[in-house]
Amino acid sequence: MPEVLVQYQAEIMTSIIQTAIMVGVSILAAILVGLPVGTLLFLTSKGRILENKALYNSFNLVVNIIRSFPFLLLVVFLIPFTRVIVGSAIGTAAACVPLAIIAIAHYARLVEQSLLEVPRGVIEAAISMGATVKAIIFKFLYVEARSGLVLGLTTSTISFISYSTIMGVVGGGGIGDFAIRYGYQQFKTDLMMYMIIIMIIFVQFIQIIGTTVARKIDKR
Repeated sequence: MPEVLVQYQAEIMTSIIQTAIMVGVSILAAILVGLPVGTLLFLTSKGRILENKALYNSFNLVVNIIRSFPFLLLVVFLIPFTRVIVGSAIGTAAACVPLAIIAIAHYARLVEQSLLEVPRGVIEAAISMGATVKAIIFKFLYVEARSGLVLGLTTSTISFISYSTIMGVVGGGGIGDFAIRYGYQQFKTDLMMYMIIIMIIFVQFIQIIGTTVARKIDKR
């Protein structure tokens, strides 16, 4: 192991754990909130079973506004809200708040796009069989779109890793913050490169897992 990695071993492990926490919270928020929001966007859009123009426009506007924010500005803008939620605007827990919000908006849009790819005939067949809205969602829509939903979550997760590198602004730590503070700012280019390699490995690992899972569950 290179000497510089041995020297900063404890700090590197801490930064990896911080990144894992931030990304983990983002994924959880995307699944628990982003998936339902994206589903609601699909169901309330024009010509769908729960068509509701006012509700769709409201959710669509919120998602678009959040996704339009440059992430760094979103982090700064949410500092008062973050302080209310976690009691502080600094630290890994505080960093999770803006990450969770962008995760919800990001994945919600990908969920909507995945559900739009489900053939209308599938939904019409479900309705003709007397399926409830809940059954249509869980037994037809999610089943048909499962591969796209997994790929969307994979894409989102990789974006969350990228976003996590910015969280040094609020003292969130993580691999990106470590690379900037200990590598770039202290002119230790080799250390910065090792951190970049670790990030690349993370991204490749997640992409391989996501693609493999999506391929296995795709029965089309």
